[in-house]
Parts: sequence; structure tokens; C-alpha cells
Amino acid sequence: MMLQKFSAFLAALALSAQVSASSEVDAESTLAPKQPNLIVILTDDQGYQDVGFNGSTEIATPHIDRIANEGARFTNGYVTFSVCGPSRAGLLTGRHQERFGFNFNPSVDPSVPGNGIPLSEKNIAEVLQPSGYTSGIVGKWHMGTHPDMRPNKRGFDYFYGFLSGGHRYFPEEMVFNDLSEVEHKYDWYQTRLLRNEERIDFDEYLTDELSHEAVDFIKREKDNPFFLYVSYNAPHAPLQASKEYLQRYSHIENERRRTYAAMIAAVDDGVGRILDTLKEQGIDDNTLVFFLSDNGGPERHNASDNGPLRDGKNSLFEGGVRVPFAARWPGVIPAGFDYENPVSSMDILATIASQANVDTSENKPLDGVDLIPFLTGEDDGLPHDVLFWRHLKAGGVAVRMGGEKFVRKGDERMLFDVSSDLSETKDLSASKQERTEYFDEQIDAWSESFPAPAFPDAHGWKKPAKNKKRKNNNQRKKNNKTGESK
Repeated sequence: MMLQKFSAFLAALALSAQVSASSEVDAESTLAPKQPNLIVILTDDQGYQDVGFNGSTEIATPHIDRIANEGARFTNGYVTFSVCGPSRAGLLTGRHQERFGFNFNPSVDPSVPGNGIPLSEKNIAEVLQPSGYTSGIVGKWHMGTHPDMRPNKRGFDYFYGFLSGGHRYFPEEMVFNDLSEVEHKYDWYQTRLLRNEERIDFDEYLTDELSHEAVDFIKREKDNPFFLYVSYNAPHAPLQASKEYLQRYSHIENERRRTYAAMIAAVDDGVGRILDTLKEQGIDDNTLVFFLSDNGGPERHNASDNGPLRDGKNSLFEGGVRVPFAARWPGVIPAGFDYENPVSSMDILATIASQANVDTSENKPLDGVDLIPFLTGEDDGLPHDVLFWRHLKAGGVAVRMGGEKFVRKGDERMLFDVSSDLSETKDLSASKQERTEYFDEQIDAWSESFPAPAFPDAHGWKKPAKNKKRKNNNQRKKNNKTGESK
């Protein structure tokens, strides 16, 4: 009997030690900081003033505005180029795309290698992958169609979307199974979607479909650190919206503007679902969300509105490179904060890498910086002393330094004080010759070491050498027509 009691005592003692050790582990894991999730919501060709937080009174964006109202609005938020391909390359790598020759939109021909982010460069997913992040992209890729360039080969664990630079919005118009079937320019807008490498069909308005996929990804990965790139193609042409969204803006007389507004409404609803899902899943406070457009709105082509900014997409003036830009991280970024100093889309990768303590010492140096210390007041300096843009095809270069903006195109030199002249209407170059010469020197020094373009401009598209013929010519649609769901 005594032996049995002693054995029971030893067993209880062992169990107590195990429970105590388990409690210590649980306490340590509870105290250990969790790596923050990152969501980048990127729109395509959205006008600077087509969000409520930048003053829109015609288009309501209450959910997008939540990002700015519950976080920070970047009043001087820039992308690295005024056209989507190079701009997205700068955002995803955290490095200026000129450093690796991404000067133009890449070819959609999947047989052409090297048309995209070079394999020598790492994008956000590839940088975060060694630290245990799961990465997903929903929507537009546009960083290469060759098998070696596709998302699943570039660090992304999940891809749902399309490879080309644009797409039509209604499922009944997806008549091509693959890019190899394309024979005419913009037919790539009508390919079936990809889930990873599998072609699939969808049955909703495309923007809604992408939003659903984003929500499903968050629910699947809520217990793991993740990066989600929600890459909407809206409001890029063709102007197409479902009846549901068109009805919200029936009061807008201009048909193109009405359809454009409806397309923004679909995006806004999707952003609302994403933010609500973060809260429902209990990960709202541990998720950093960025919202921005890939370049300025092409006002004449998609009825966007860049407000007071000069020009739009494809221009080095403010309307081409200054975009609606906001970030939200509850408990970290002060709510309702306007940050006035210039920031860049390149800062997104640097911010998450720093905040997640990701080791980037073996990677190529980033051009972006961690924005959090500037938003919290820990650092009262400037994130960037200078920002550069180069448009090789147009022969133009621009520089932003402090409140000054310098634009050089051919023999023309223009100098503006954008802190007081947002619309770039008063050229000061004649009266400030020394500053003009200084900026000329800065541009020459900045660009002298850049490589030649990594691939040619794909705008003058030529059909692939080996193509399957279209299956049904009668199903072809005009790609720039205003339309609605049938």
C-alpha cells in the first residue's frame, strides 16, 4: 500500500512539472510578438481624386476611406512610374525598376523568356518566404507570362487571377483557354482565369470574384503570418460594370463616368469585405493594410479624375505619379493622420521587412524605407531626400526634392514648387537657373549606372510565332466599349 501511494505521488509530481513547463511555453508564446500580416490593395488607373479621402464628392468610397480615416493618408504618395508594369515592379521589389531594366510593360507572349522581374531580383513574397510567410496574389500579375516568371515560381503560394496587363469583367466573355491562343491585340483580356497553374471558370462580375478570393485567403491563413496582394484590374478599361453597381450611380449623366464610378463602387465593396473579415477573424490589430493606385488616372480614356494634378497616366507630371495612397494598422499607425512628406510605393516592402524583423542583409539594397517610425513620430526626418522618375520611351526624367519638382524632357527644363503649386502651372526654371542646373546634374548622376532595358516595349504587340487559331471568331468583343452585364 505504501509503495502504491509513493508511486502515485511521483506520477502527480511529474504531471505537475509537465503542466508547469507547458504553462511557461504558453506564456512565452503569448508574450512573443507576432509577425504582422501585410495586405496591399492596388487599383489600376484610378484617379487621384476618385476617393473620398482625397475629396471626391461624386464617387462614394466609405470602405476605402476607412483605411485613411483609421490610419494615415499620404498626401504626397507616389509610385515609381506612370504606367502599370514598371510601377508594379518598383512596388513589389522595393527597388527602383530602372536598376534592373524594367522600363516598359512586358510582353504577353508566354514563349518569350526574361519579360518580367528578373530572377536576380526578389519581390515581397520572395523576401518574406524564408521567415515563414504564406503569400497570395489575387487579380492582375503583369510581371511576366513565361513559366519561369509566373507568381507560383516567384514566391507566391497561391495565385488566382490573370497574367496579362488587363482583363474583361464578365465571365461569358472568357473565350480563350490560354495566352497561346491569342492572335489579336487585347484578346488576352478574354482568357480564362488561373488558379495557380490550372485554368478555371468564374461566374461573377470579376471585381466581386477577386474580392471573394481575397476573403477566402484571409480565412484560410488567419493563423499564419501572410502577405496578400489584392491586385484589382478595376477601374482599368474596358469600362464594364454590373447592373447592381450601375444603379448606384444612375444620377451621373455621362455614361463613361457613370460606369467608371460603378467600377470603383465594386472595389470599395470588396475593400469593406476585406476589412470586415480581418476583424471577424481576430487579426485586425496584427494586419498592416496599404491602399494605392498603380499610377494616375488616364482621364480621357476611362473618365477618371485626377483633381488639381496636371496630366495623368503616362506623364511625369503629378497626375501620372502621385496617387491615392493610405495605410492602416490599428494600434500602431495613428488614426486620421495626414502625412505630408513624400513617400513611395517602394516603401511598402521595406516597411513590412523591418516590422517583421526579416533579415534582408543578403539581398540587394532596398530603395524604400520603413514608414512606421515616421508615422508614429519616432523619426521626424524625411523618408526620402529625393525621388526620381524616368520615362525612357518619352525621353523624360523628373525629380522631387523637398517642395521642388523638376521635369526634363528633351531640351525642355521645368521647375515647380509643388508645395504651393500643386497643378504645376508656374515654371520657375528661368528665374532659378542655378537650381535648374543642379537638378540636371542630379539626374545625370542618378541615371549613369542604369542597365539597358531588360526587354523591349511590348506596346507595339506582335502576335506570338506559334499560335493556335481562335476557336470562335464570332465571340470576339470590342475591348474598349462601355458595357454592362447582360
